[in-house]
Amino acid sequence: MTDKSPTQSTNAIKIIHAAPFFYGWVIMAVGTLGLIMTSPGQTYTESIFIEYLIEDLNLSRSLISSLYAFGTLVGGFSLPLWGKQIDRKGPRLMITLVSILFGLSLIYMGFVKSSWMIGIGFILIRMLGQGSLGLISQTAINQWWSRKRGMIMGISGLLMSLIGMGTFPNLVHGLIAAVDWRNTYILLGVSLIFLMAPLGYLFIRNKPEDYGLSPDGENTGDLEKVNSTIYKEAKEENWTLKEAFGTYAFWILSASLSLFTLLITGITFHLVSIFQSHGLDATTAARIFLPLSITGALTNLLVGYLSDHVELRFLLSIGLLLLGVSLILVLTLKGTGSALAFGIVLGSANGFIRTISTVSWPTFFGRKHLGSIYGFTSALGIIGAALGPLPFGYVFDWIGSYNPVLIIFSTICLFLAVLSLRVIRPQKQIAE
Repeated sequence: MTDKSPTQSTNAIKIIHAAPFFYGWVIMAVGTLGLIMTSPGQTYTESIFIEYLIEDLNLSRSLISSLYAFGTLVGGFSLPLWGKQIDRKGPRLMITLVSILFGLSLIYMGFVKSSWMIGIGFILIRMLGQGSLGLISQTAINQWWSRKRGMIMGISGLLMSLIGMGTFPNLVHGLIAAVDWRNTYILLGVSLIFLMAPLGYLFIRNKPEDYGLSPDGENTGDLEKVNSTIYKEAKEENWTLKEAFGTYAFWILSASLSLFTLLITGITFHLVSIFQSHGLDATTAARIFLPLSITGALTNLLVGYLSDHVELRFLLSIGLLLLGVSLILVLTLKGTGSALAFGIVLGSANGFIRTISTVSWPTFFGRKHLGSIYGFTSALGIIGAALGPLPFGYVFDWIGSYNPVLIIFSTICLFLAVLSLRVIRPQKQIAE
């Protein structure tokens, strides 16, 4: 589906071709901004609001935790539907629509007065922010890059780590101190509606083939050639979600990425308790986030570059191996040095697996049905994130130790690391 009327299309083609650089760089910049603007719906930002919601609305911690988990699950289950709409309508329309809806949801959060209103708000901001806006932004970037996709997603991931996770929590904390939490929600909503939505509409374009280009900036000079079946098949093989279901690569990748989100959420949710169980205090636990985020950001960039030159199965295996090792390191926590080692290894695993999660789907299954595939696999990841704290919490309540769950999940990580070595780009069977 194209973006516009024939006149608008002609003007857009002239503007894009007149640019002194490949327009995919603009898509990367605006798409990365879209990823950063998911921050108000991400846990690292919402965690700043939680204490104010509990205190001002007189809610129990268990109730608000349950509402947040429920909102995350419902939001996750909706992502396949949003993914199909991206394939049908294109990223340009969807990023504009979702930015407006997400902004309205944040404004709504500024007026909540009861637990049921918060529950509705959590569903909306987790579905539209953490889920849909990130899904659309990743899809938009991937549509415009192929051979350099890894490097581009590495740069995008680096910026997301530094500006999103690294800056937004402090920004929100400062705004709350200045204007209170309700007005902070409203200001964030206004920024989505009047900044992100217009930028998305003005600058995002669905795919380079609509403008006589191919991914990475090769100018074909012939729009009909770009859209021809022969040309597209020479560039990539496109799989529907249903077809991808039948491949080994799809399920190993899905299992690996879902396991990662489950573990990263479970560990960070219980991090202070885990450290305290090894005789380390909450301050030491909090300090781990700095090396974790820095290492993750740098690894994003490195793995992005490597993914353009090294088979993805090897990078995925290394990421899973690092994830398993990080769990083993938790078993041996004794002091600041071992805690630092844990943070660096977990941050490295984070960089490996998050980059692979954005690069692997278009590389293995093409771009035509990318929204549907991203939608389904993102839903699995979000469900994993919602369930992540449960096994850690239940096991600790049962026996007073995290060791059994750490040992079990480290073994699963190592097992998947071996299985991932057989993940190769699938080939469709040609009927004779």
